[in-house]
Amino acid sequence: MKKSLLAIFLLLFLSSPIAFAITEGKNIDVTPEMIKEYKDVTLSLNVIRALEMLKDTTGSYSREAILGKNLTNRPVKIEFLNLATINPIYSNFDALGWKKKKDLYIYINEKHKDAPIEALSAILAHEAIHQDEYNSLNEETYAWTLEAAVWTQLTEENPALEKISHPLVERENVIKQLFVRGDYTSKYIYKFVVTNKGYQNLPERSYGFEELL
Repeated sequence: MKKSLLAIFLLLFLSSPIAFAITEGKNIDVTPEMIKEYKDVTLSLNVIRALEMLKDTTGSYSREAILGKNLTNRPVKIEFLNLATINPIYSNFDALGWKKKKDLYIYINEKHKDAPIEALSAILAHEAIHQDEYNSLNEETYAWTLEAAVWTQLTEENPALEKISHPLVERENVIKQLFVRGDYTSKYIYKFVVTNKGYQNLPERSYGFEELL
């Protein structure tokens, strides 16, 4: 699927309330078949569980993108990392989407190794949107809104998730509040993105994300 097609798909669901699919999202047993399927993506069992959980969510495209249906046609490599080793300014980031030559990477802050699987699913849905070296306010808005949509879906199924004391859960709860307040659209998430100091130098549009929200 081309990035432009993804943008059209996301524009449809971001501009109107989302009908959520049902997902179990609990006690996923990692099988040898799963390990084989994700061998080029990750060695982390928790990441495998998180990706499996995305199958029946609004973030299912992100799972497919991570497996190779992206602009590079290569699997996205995922690992937990001390992000300060890339650059000290990233030390407190929760995750990074990264491109090295022809390969895509998602680096999750190592402090989230013990995060609930559902929270990992949500942030992976976000980071899989970034598939090239270009970014924009529109692209970040899509990514954050998709992340919020996945977390909202999973917490609708299991409300107890919101009560878990973990920094990644705190992040997800904040963007869920913006998502719900905006009637399940990107309305308030867009405002959050455009006022985020980390995004001040981004252009409004990037390839595949040309439409205004």
